[in-house]
Amino acid sequence: MKKTGAQILCECLVREGVEVIFGYPGGAVLPLYDTLPQYPQLRHVLVRHEQCAAHAADGYARATGRTGVCLATSGPGATNLVTGIANAYLDSSPMVAITGQVATPFIGKDAFQEIDITGITLPITKHNYLVLNAADMSKVVREAFYIAGAGRPGPVLIDIPRDVFQQETEFIYPERVDLPGYKPRLFGHPTQIKKAAELINGAHKPLIIAGRGVIISKAFAELRELAEKAQIPVVTTLLGIGCFPETHVLSFGWLGMHGMVYANKAVQDADVIVAIGMRFDDRATGMVSSFAPKAQIIHIDIDPAEIGKNVRVDVPIVGDVKNVLQVLNEQIIPKEHMEWLSQLEQWREEHPALTVRETECLIPQYVIRQIYEVTHGEAIVVTGVGQNQMWAAQFFFYDKPNSLISSGGLGTMGFELPGAIGAKIGRPEETVWCIAGDGGFQMTIQELATIVQEGLDIKIAIINNGYLGMVRQWQQLFYGRRYVHTRLWGPDFVKIADAYGIAALRVTDKKLVTSAIEKAMEHRGPFLIDFVVEPEECVFPIVPPGAALTQFIEMPQEDRVSSQSQQQR
Repeated sequence: MKKTGAQILCECLVREGVEVIFGYPGGAVLPLYDTLPQYPQLRHVLVRHEQCAAHAADGYARATGRTGVCLATSGPGATNLVTGIANAYLDSSPMVAITGQVATPFIGKDAFQEIDITGITLPITKHNYLVLNAADMSKVVREAFYIAGAGRPGPVLIDIPRDVFQQETEFIYPERVDLPGYKPRLFGHPTQIKKAAELINGAHKPLIIAGRGVIISKAFAELRELAEKAQIPVVTTLLGIGCFPETHVLSFGWLGMHGMVYANKAVQDADVIVAIGMRFDDRATGMVSSFAPKAQIIHIDIDPAEIGKNVRVDVPIVGDVKNVLQVLNEQIIPKEHMEWLSQLEQWREEHPALTVRETECLIPQYVIRQIYEVTHGEAIVVTGVGQNQMWAAQFFFYDKPNSLISSGGLGTMGFELPGAIGAKIGRPEETVWCIAGDGGFQMTIQELATIVQEGLDIKIAIINNGYLGMVRQWQQLFYGRRYVHTRLWGPDFVKIADAYGIAALRVTDKKLVTSAIEKAMEHRGPFLIDFVVEPEECVFPIVPPGAALTQFIEMPQEDRVSSQSQQQR
């Protein structure tokens, strides 16, 4: 039976297990939209901006581990996806982005809404396609989903001209994918794994740095087995948060620019580091030349391009994290490192980064901690980028995988609201809190309409300090308090929420924080809280850009004393 290109695309999406498409229609994709009602198993979520379609697909992918799908028309529709595609690429999120293109006779003629989206996205996709014949559609879609999810995940783009959607051809679904040039290595080399085991067994101050690769590989049990069997303390990257329970006795927070001081000190003093599914990003390493000067480094990653790219590696192991750890754990000799753990505990006592200081003022750290207390940690937290992101990572404790969803590599303000939409649709049974700054929230505020239209029970906490907070903090610390264009006038968020039909509160008093969060949790449906916090509150600790991990700036001394006294009580 012959089918149109649009029908073939839909048939393939169904067979790939796709249930949700985040999209926005336009002229070049109208044949596809006209076909969608024939496939009721494909739920289409109408966003209000194409960038948000990509972010929502990204949030969906991170929350579920499945490939997210977004859809846009040609020209500006396609280019509006670019930020979201780049975000998924840098954070290794599986995504298939489908774009419309002008009809094939007009390609290369600068036709209305023509843009070379495959050329534009070449550096930020694992692969992309321009489909010029409907007969190629099923093969392309099959390959795209395979590439997006296999090996190190990432986005793949499929660009389809309008007339190709309308072409008719015989539909044949390829049961196998044959890509001889793309064979991710899934199992580590036995000799390299043996070398790693010998290093770990002989270590006196071992340390695990766990990244997002552990989450992608679902290697949670294997990581825990390694840590407990050899009594190795675990720190994570920002995107690795949740891969190891943060309330576990061997958990020592996350490292890097705004990570815990004791985590950074552990890195600098360790004699063996086991880096698992992480890429040694500059925000994690600080000054690379001074990173882990005493350590021999074992690096396990499925992407060979990441090994040795940023830091020297003594034992490289290319393979899927779960597979590698299963073999490695068999060769690990149970061991205790009490003296090393005591040293880390001492550093933790000396640098209590996670205690909310006592003050009558409304500070963001208190807001985040109260969300944790009210939810008992049973929530998916989706953040924006900047101070709100760091506070959410520091003051909410994550014991479950995929419970913190945030933009890491690209640092995309505005990710939080559409990301929360994708997470909630992907895991509707979970409580989802969107933690936003007042700056980032205004970048994608229009998606409140999507939340209402889709009937999504998302809770929104705006950390409203009236500034582009992290930029202002840098101006305070490194630019002599010259606050140039970071003061941010904002609207009445409660009135805006009301205009969308969303229940909302403004909180300016610390005493009302808990009750406001409880009210939001009790309310069936979306709820927004505008927390008006101290405008010049800073994120501490901070490692200045270009400095070593040990060259950190902690909170002012008077605030540290207050925090320490509270912790002792």
